[in-house]
Amino acid sequence: MEHQPKPLFKWRSQHGPVHHLLADGISRLRADLVTVGIDPSRAPFEHRSRPQCRCFFLDNLICQCSNTLVLDIEVIQSPQAAAAALDPVRARLLAELSEPASAATLAARLSLPRQKVNYHLRNLESHHLVRPTSERKWGGITERLVEATASSYVVSPAAMGPAASDPGRSRDRLSAGYLIVLAARVVREVSELVTRARETGKRLATLSIDTEIRFRSAAERAQFSSELTAAITQLAARYHDASALGGRAHRLVLVAHPLPQENKETAV
Repeated sequence: MEHQPKPLFKWRSQHGPVHHLLADGISRLRADLVTVGIDPSRAPFEHRSRPQCRCFFLDNLICQCSNTLVLDIEVIQSPQAAAAALDPVRARLLAELSEPASAATLAARLSLPRQKVNYHLRNLESHHLVRPTSERKWGGITERLVEATASSYVVSPAAMGPAASDPGRSRDRLSAGYLIVLAARVVREVSELVTRARETGKRLATLSIDTEIRFRSAAERAQFSSELTAAITQLAARYHDASALGGRAHRLVLVAHPLPQENKETAV
């Protein structure tokens, strides 16, 4: 009788067998490779042989492929999920679940009863913040391993419902409060777009610029702000076309604020 190999994966998730999830992730990765001009039929990384040593040169795409099921960041939009994630114990559990772990393991780390840890895990799972990965037998007992659905989380202002921040209600557009409202709107809008892109298997085109500038004086800071405003206005006028057929509007948000300092007495 021919020996039949054992299946690599026995558990099932809410979306189906894990190998289907992996196949979907690999398919998306191959599509991304084609997008950036890389032939997916070739080896995704190169290696160089050395005496008794093989070195692999990995890029970001390969690193992402190694864990296609865990998101870098997930934006929480449900008020109930936000309340669950903000609970101190559950927030600690999410931080501990960057890698799969069992309730018994987590209970030992947090010095909590296993039953209490199981209760919190079930609550997080009901809000899709953690998910089961596998099962293992330990001393005649079957343990379930779970992991966080993302490496980190951000709560969207949408979780506040009608009380959520709105730039239209801000009167002083030069205030720090208005800057915070703009940042909150970016989180809300981009998170919604990311969700749609993920559901349709498409990529979302974004641009982020993050840098630091140390001004010699308040006068030079003001001069920089004036020149930057003029440059952005000229550039936007050059490329903006409200009547373009098939065009798509994009939001450009430019903010600047002092960096936090350890010495709170230092003037900003």
